[in-house]
Amino acid sequence: MLKRIISGGQTGADVTALKLTLEHGYPHGGWCPRGRRSLAGPIPASFQLRETPSKDYLQRTEWNVRDSDGTVIFTLGAEATGGSLKTIEFAKNTANPGCIWLGPIGAWNPLPRDCSASLRSTGSRNSMWRIRARARSLETTIGHAKS
Repeated sequence: MLKRIISGGQTGADVTALKLTLEHGYPHGGWCPRGRRSLAGPIPASFQLRETPSKDYLQRTEWNVRDSDGTVIFTLGAEATGGSLKTIEFAKNTANPGCIWLGPIGAWNPLPRDCSASLRSTGSRNSMWRIRARARSLETTIGHAKS
């Protein structure tokens, strides 16, 4: 059973996942860079994220992967790039990578049942409305996990 969503608070898929958890009263957390830094400006205090000692985005990503049981990555295409690609690399190099689910926005696929406990959400920054539409599978998962 999914118990918590972990996110780094970056623009796009990260923020979308956090907003969904707030809308549904679902537990969330994660790490963000020192100063609550994101490309869109400071990360809102309503997102219950802890700051890493570094301003570096990669430390945030690595710590969030370390503290989650699985990862879901929302992409605009079939391939992961940038921070999403680093997330996959970090997950594959941990002792317990959990499930890694990569899905293009626009395709609806339920999350695998082996994604349990805490799930890390990340993905493309572009086209927020498209990410919001794709995040419905995450929203559906949150709804089912609460029932």
